[in-house]
Amino acid sequence: MIRTRFAPSPTGDLHIGGVRTALFSWLYARHHQGEFILRIEDTDIERSSQEAINIILDGMQWLGFDVDEGPFYQSSRNEKYQSAITKLLETGNAYYCYCSKDELDTMRETAMARGEKPKYDGKCRNRENSPDNYDSRVIRFKTPQHGETIVNDLIQGEVRYENSELDDLIILRSDGSPTYNLSVVIDDAEMQISHVIRGDDHLNNTPRQINIFLALGATVPTYAHIPLILDENGKKLSKRHGAASVLQYKENGVLPEALLNYLVRLGWSHGDQEVFSLEEMVKLFDLQDVNKSAAAINPEKLIWLNQQYLKNYDGETLAPLLKEQLDRLSINYTQGPKLEKVCEVQKERVKTIKEMALQSRYFYEDFDDFDPVASKKHLRPVILEPLSELKNRLMALEPWDSNSIQQSITQFCEEIEIKMGKVAQPLRVAVTGNGISPSIDVTLALIGKDRVIKRLDKALEFIQARSA
Repeated sequence: MIRTRFAPSPTGDLHIGGVRTALFSWLYARHHQGEFILRIEDTDIERSSQEAINIILDGMQWLGFDVDEGPFYQSSRNEKYQSAITKLLETGNAYYCYCSKDELDTMRETAMARGEKPKYDGKCRNRENSPDNYDSRVIRFKTPQHGETIVNDLIQGEVRYENSELDDLIILRSDGSPTYNLSVVIDDAEMQISHVIRGDDHLNNTPRQINIFLALGATVPTYAHIPLILDENGKKLSKRHGAASVLQYKENGVLPEALLNYLVRLGWSHGDQEVFSLEEMVKLFDLQDVNKSAAAINPEKLIWLNQQYLKNYDGETLAPLLKEQLDRLSINYTQGPKLEKVCEVQKERVKTIKEMALQSRYFYEDFDDFDPVASKKHLRPVILEPLSELKNRLMALEPWDSNSIQQSITQFCEEIEIKMGKVAQPLRVAVTGNGISPSIDVTLALIGKDRVIKRLDKALEFIQARSA
């Protein structure tokens, strides 16, 4: 059975590089009716935090990554690591190293002076007894000194490493804690991970890990190393360019489906298709189609995708998301139109849910000032009399709905022989505070009769003051 895993370290935010790795691992498992495991690699006690763990779990939940097993925490699995290290010692595949920091520094400098790769020279490799005095002691893995280790990577292809170039890496630190390369092998072996899908910055760790698998007599998983994501200039991502927490995208009003669609296209493609439902991603995704070269982010593409999803959502689906954004902006939406109706009229006019919330404020809250540019252009003395007469008609209008409003405004414009736009735009600025809103009849219907009349009075006072 296909078993993949996502194994983040809770030492910072879960950024889009990590999310794409999780996505590819999740999709591969789901495509093959396999299982997806979540493992929290929290052995770095000083840098790991519960806050970072919560961000990982919240981000996974928001994106809809259901897990079949986990989360497992490495911090609670120390006995298993210690047991594996004991086995490696007993089989002669590991040894105690007593070298001091000064000795290690000297080794590196000597190797570099000879033009060689700086690495541990194996001083303690064949030592039979411990020294009488030592400051610290670590355990190193006894890497094979001859031959080569071959990584048959599903994305990178065949990658060969001379074992003589690999050093005897530390698998247990002097404080008794296991290192990453040891713990990840034990976990992948015990959890029966069949495919390890991760960033290609881990590729150089792979031959070391394969040798540990072999020394333990465990099955080596199949590897697939995904190219990194770069910024628009081809450089490593910074927080400003997308390495910030994935939950920041949620706060910015991006839909989870749009973000997943965006990420799956960073390095993977299926013909010329751009928009994929989650079901299509699961059906079509395969590691064989992942590109070897790095993919660059394209924020405009993400926003475009988000618009496509917004347009196809119904108001009922969008309402809870709009509610969340309105809460974040401290906008009281209890006195005004139903959120579902606002979503329906705004969804094709905005790029994000956050933008929808910002552009819907006037449906629920009165404004103090008119937009300077819009009011200068449209709330002019020439419109004072027509706007005043239209207000009187609207006051008497029953029922208050978009059809009645549209008919009333159209009839009024015909009677005074003025184009609809000459009235509609000043009316829009008067009731919304700016020059942007859905069609004027729908806008007025949603704002409500009492609020419309009140705001028209305010606009008329503004025009009179401007005339004076």
